[in-house]
Amino acid sequence: MKKTTLTFGLISGALSSLMMMATVPFGDKIGFDKGEFIGYTIIVLSFLLVFFGIRSYRDSVSNGQITFTKGFAVGISITLISCICYVVTWEALYFHFLPGFMDKYSAYMVAKLKAKGASPAAIQAQLQQVQKYKALYDNPFLNAAMTFIEPFPIGLVITLLSAGVLKRKPQSPLAQSPLPASH
Repeated sequence: MKKTTLTFGLISGALSSLMMMATVPFGDKIGFDKGEFIGYTIIVLSFLLVFFGIRSYRDSVSNGQITFTKGFAVGISITLISCICYVVTWEALYFHFLPGFMDKYSAYMVAKLKAKGASPAAIQAQLQQVQKYKALYDNPFLNAAMTFIEPFPIGLVITLLSAGVLKRKPQSPLAQSPLPASH
């Protein structure tokens, strides 16, 4: 199980990490809303490797059979590895390569509110909210925890669906026999 989960988890994590590195630095240029849509689409696509990992384990290691529980164990392991890669990438980007990210995000949110005709009080409330998030994000442990909960629910849902779709019970010896039953 280790080889399968590591292989598929690292590939999934590499995909989401590479795409994050390719898009997040340009979030203010492409728009944070579009960036969020692109980001979650990439996360979903990277978690398709959970399905392929469970299927690979079932077909290659488990003789074509797998229980829901074992499929879930394989899938959640792939998900956890992928999420860890995602968190490590975000931490490196946020703390070393994206100075002023929260300031850019704050400016984006204010511009969006102004475009909608929001009151100065609503704009000030949004600025205060962003400052609270900035304080949380500046703590590496809280940053990691909040970043982990972005992809994990998606991976969990894909794991549950994949384990359910791919489960295959062992066949009984009579069903496997190529000879017809004699009477």
